[in-house]
Amino acid sequence: MLDNQIRRFAARATDEELSALRARLAATRFPERETTRADARGGERWSQGVPLADISELVAYWRTRYDWRVFERRLDEIGQFRTVIDGLGIHFLHRRSPRSDATPLVMTHGWPGSVAEFVDIIDELADPPDSLAPAFHVVAPSLPGYGYSDKPAEEGWGTERIAAAWARLMSGLGYDRFLAHGGDWGGPITIALGGRFPDQVIGIHTTTPVAPPGLSLDRLDATERQWADQTRAFEDDRLAYAKVMATAPQTIGYSLVDSPVGLLAWILEKFAEWSDTNDTPFETISRDRLLDNVTLYWLTATGASAARIYFESHQSLDPGLVVSVPAALTTYPRDIEKHPRPWAEERFREIVRWRAPDVGGHFPALEVPDAFVRDLREGLAAVLAASV
Repeated sequence: MLDNQIRRFAARATDEELSALRARLAATRFPERETTRADARGGERWSQGVPLADISELVAYWRTRYDWRVFERRLDEIGQFRTVIDGLGIHFLHRRSPRSDATPLVMTHGWPGSVAEFVDIIDELADPPDSLAPAFHVVAPSLPGYGYSDKPAEEGWGTERIAAAWARLMSGLGYDRFLAHGGDWGGPITIALGGRFPDQVIGIHTTTPVAPPGLSLDRLDATERQWADQTRAFEDDRLAYAKVMATAPQTIGYSLVDSPVGLLAWILEKFAEWSDTNDTPFETISRDRLLDNVTLYWLTATGASAARIYFESHQSLDPGLVVSVPAALTTYPRDIEKHPRPWAEERFREIVRWRAPDVGGHFPALEVPDAFVRDLREGLAAVLAASV
C-alpha cells in the first residue's frame, strides 16, 4: 500500500521567510502601465494582462496587511498529514466526518490552484447542518510538486500515475471504496480514477468532464455548438500559458520561483480571466484566499514543479478511456472548457446527473461556495443512489 506511515503534519514559515517575502515585494521593479485606454473596463482592461494599478494595489496589501498565519492555522484545524507513495512524499488534508454514514471522498485541485480552493467548504461537506444531507470523509491531497507535497525528481508524474497514487492513498487510510471529485487537472485525474479503478471508486463528480477528441458537431444543438466554439476559441487564442509550461516549465519556473510579483501576476491573470466576474476576480473571490494560494506557491518554491504537470500531462488523457462508474457532471458558464453532453456520453457511460448552472467559473469552490457544495452534494447523492 503506502511506502511508509501516515504522519500528522504542520508547516510553519519562519519569521525570516515572511520578512524576506515582504522585502522582495518592497523592492519590486514594476513595468510601465499597459497601453490600453484609460477608461477601459472589464475584459478590455485586462487585454494585455494584469493591469498595473491592480497588481500594485494587491502587492501593497500583500506586503503590509496580509496575514499568512491565519491560513496556517486553518490548515491545522482541518487536519494535515503526509505520507510516501511510490517514493514521493504526498501532503493531504483529511477531515473525517463525525457521521457514521459518511462516505470517503477524495478531492483533487488543479493549476493555478491548490488545497486552498477547498478550505472553506470541507467542514460543510464533512458535517452538514442538515442531518438528511450526505456527509463525507474528505481527503484533499496536494498534487505532486504543489504545496507541501514533494517535487518529483524524475519524469513520469502525470495524471495516470497521480490517480494510481490517490487510489493507494485512500486504501492506506482504510477507505476501500470512495467517491472522487476534481476540476482542472483534478478532472483528468478523477476521470482516470473512475476509469482505471472501478473496484475502488464508487463514482465521480467533475467540473471538467473531458470528452474524447475529434467528435462531430452533428449531434449538437445550438447551445452545445456555442460551447464547442467557445472551447475551440480558448484553445486557439488563450492557451499560450499552457504551451509555455508544457514545453518549457523550467524556463518559466525561474521567474515563478524567484519573483513573488511574477508569480502573483502569472496566477492572478488566470483567476481574473477564468472566474465569472466582470472587472476583477475579487468580486467573488476573497483577496486573502487568493493570496493564501499564491503564498503557498511562494513559500514552498513550487512555481516550476507545479508547472511541470503540463509537461507531463498536457493533452495526455487516454482518448479511449471509458468511465463506467456513475458520474455526475457539471459545467459552469464561465469555465474555460465546455464539453457538450453528447460528447461526454462517449466517455461517461452512466451519467446520473448533468448540470449547467447559471453562474460560476473555473474556481466554483471559491466563487460560489454555497452553490458548489450544494451541487457537489446532490451530484454525489445521485452517484450513491445509482451504485446501490
